[in-house]
Amino acid sequence: MPGCGCEAASPTALHGLAVFMQTTLSIATDAFAYGMVLFIISIGLSLTMGLMRVVNLAHGAFAMIGGYIASYITRDLGWGYVPAILLGVAGTIIIAAPFERLLFRRIYGKPELLQVLMTIGITFCVIGVTNYFFGPTLKTIPLPDILTRPVDIGFRTIAAHRLFVMACGVGVAAALWFLIEKTGFGIKLRAAVDNAAMTDALGVRTPVVYAIAFAVAVGLAAFGGIIGAEFLPVEPYYALRYMVLFLVVVSVGGAGSILGTLVACLALGAVDTVGRYLMPDFGNFFFYAAVIAIVFAFPRGFFGRAQ
Repeated sequence: MPGCGCEAASPTALHGLAVFMQTTLSIATDAFAYGMVLFIISIGLSLTMGLMRVVNLAHGAFAMIGGYIASYITRDLGWGYVPAILLGVAGTIIIAAPFERLLFRRIYGKPELLQVLMTIGITFCVIGVTNYFFGPTLKTIPLPDILTRPVDIGFRTIAAHRLFVMACGVGVAAALWFLIEKTGFGIKLRAAVDNAAMTDALGVRTPVVYAIAFAVAVGLAAFGGIIGAEFLPVEPYYALRYMVLFLVVVSVGGAGSILGTLVACLALGAVDTVGRYLMPDFGNFFFYAAVIAIVFAFPRGFFGRAQ
């Protein structure tokens, strides 16, 4: 009707709806990408805790080492992002190999308190060495131009790096599921966890199986630390700052469960991202409130197995 103001109200309402949809999609994109970063880093810890039965509180230290190597390669050597990822993952595995051979093998099957004390000691040692040689400053990992550009998906644009992280998370989940469930190595690993003595008697070299599994977990931690540096900045106290975060994700998802860890990362990533967008003054309140509610409802995590 003329004069009722409907002509002016309709465009305003449509504009408000468009802004709401854009904001919602931005939050969803950031939440999904953040959840995938958590998954890539945390799934290695889930495997060591659920399959190898080792409470490795030094897991975040290996993610930090990967980030430091990648930062040095890109900023100081001037090499590309892909070589930084490859060398960062490989270098972290090489650095971690003596830890597995000399220290971690001594605590396989030992009481959890002993595992916690040793691995937290490794964490503090890595923090001290990092501070001494590299200083207390934040380390950045420059992205290539192709990952800094926005990608048009039809109804809006998304940062290419976000899409890259999402694709990496999906790829890691699929590759790990295939490795654990469909390969001979996965069968040997699960057999060694269930009955190491019988597995040895059948001719399987369980120390080699554990070493490979440990290398995979460390490599994933380094990979996540590198590609997720925009979400979890690389700095000397990285290993300590995010240690509880990684443990919480594994506990909520269920140790040893790939699907559980993925669901936990996406759920907690969404809660944390939405809370920070809408009520930034509350900090991590919504994240840990969600953790308490989930653990109350699922004491063994989403897909945890009874021990």
